[in-house]
Amino acid sequence: MNRREIAEVIWRRNSPGWAFGSDDLARAARAFENPDYVDVVIHSYRHRLGLVPGAPRYEELERRLAAAPAISVPTITLEGTADGNFPATDGLQHAHVFTGPREHRQVAGVGHHLPAEAPHEFAQAIFDVAEPPGDGAGPP
Repeated sequence: MNRREIAEVIWRRNSPGWAFGSDDLARAARAFENPDYVDVVIHSYRHRLGLVPGAPRYEELERRLAAAPAISVPTITLEGTADGNFPATDGLQHAHVFTGPREHRQVAGVGHHLPAEAPHEFAQAIFDVAEPPGDGAGPP
């Protein structure tokens, strides 16, 4: 099976501007050698689509999360504008779940793996939420 090659195709599609190296892919590819890798990945997608149950020990947590509780803590959401999997938006489709201060940021030229592709912007969002300016009421 060509797991590494498939992963490379997916990475390039989902993050077309990401200049990952062969060492990056090789580090990730070690996980592909696990004999359960394919079964775990397929089950993950099936579970996400609601086609199979998840792990019984997480049923209660899944039930609570499915209720989509309001997020009241200060939040910064991030989206890459070059995500080959999910097109960037203005973030309004999810705004209703945030009851606390929230800011949505688009990161230009970044794809699906935002923390790796734009580590400074990712870290800045964490710093901005952790230590908001002014009265400490939330994101800038």
